[in-house]
Amino acid sequence: MKIFYAVQATGNGHISRAMELLPYLQQYGTVDVFLSGSNSNLNPNLPVKFTSKGLSLFYGNKGGLDYVKMLRYCSPVRALKEAKYLPLHNYDIILNDFESITALACFLQNVPSVNFGHQAAFISPKTPRPDKKNIVGELVLKKYAPATAYVGLHFNQYDSFIFPPVIKQQIKQANPSDKGYITVYLSHYSDEVVAAALNKLPDVPFEVFSKKVKQRVKQGNITFIPISNKAFNHSMIHAHGIITGAGFETPAEALFLQKRLLCLPIRGQYEQLCNAAALADFNVPIIDKIDEHLHNHIANWLNASPQKPLHLSHDTHAIVQQAILTAQTVKQQPANNFNNLLTEEDMLALS
Repeated sequence: MKIFYAVQATGNGHISRAMELLPYLQQYGTVDVFLSGSNSNLNPNLPVKFTSKGLSLFYGNKGGLDYVKMLRYCSPVRALKEAKYLPLHNYDIILNDFESITALACFLQNVPSVNFGHQAAFISPKTPRPDKKNIVGELVLKKYAPATAYVGLHFNQYDSFIFPPVIKQQIKQANPSDKGYITVYLSHYSDEVVAAALNKLPDVPFEVFSKKVKQRVKQGNITFIPISNKAFNHSMIHAHGIITGAGFETPAEALFLQKRLLCLPIRGQYEQLCNAAALADFNVPIIDKIDEHLHNHIANWLNASPQKPLHLSHDTHAIVQQAILTAQTVKQQPANNFNNLLTEEDMLALS
């Protein structure tokens, strides 16, 4: 069997999950990866056969998205051209982790696909949302990478096609300890903004993972560490707590390790607000932004009761098996069953 696996390379979570899933997928056949995006700090140890700049998200230094940079890298003409020429008919099944060019290619070439990943879970109305829904955000989650079928991943099994997070083996097999420091990964803030806040807690040691430094640098109570999977996993496993955005992989692993977790969602990224709503069920505190009160929030968090742990109802093998079975099933159905493409009503909502 030949498997086409499209992976979104905006941020590190999709790539990290893909590297964990790859050995399981390879049990079913040859896997060729399409890596799309240009905003990851990880070296993807994947069989990448196709690449694209994609339609990436870029983050500023103060907690939000960098819209100017996003527009500069966005090229719908290039995306359309790439979609037309992706050789999808050479593959038995298409798995798509929230990648828009592959979704468009499947539509243009009349090829069925499965959206397999965290964003697939948001097709269900049962998946948690913030109190105030965002129309544009909902459209992005549902229309950015439409597919014939969906296999979602989330903190809880909110619907029949949603499965638990894929936790890395290094995390699953770890013997966690508490060495007293706090692991921090806030890629949507600059090191300077993070340090200014954390310096107000001089008695608390922090390990801050940085896109900027090339080697470990200690500044007072803060140690800045270059981003790497191995170093970050080790830091989490032995941390007292973890401060990060409201993404998916890192919060899931923190909860699995039964570590204290505090999240600061990326402003303007609706998916993270939805994740924050789900994390509230685990008693995870959500902070809007880094400001002059952050050190007080951290101090209160460190003195609060422990949070609920994450339990896995399925192992990774069972999740991959479900994705493969779903992909084999949709091959027997009309390929262009894309019920989530933009409709005229959607376009009016956006206008």
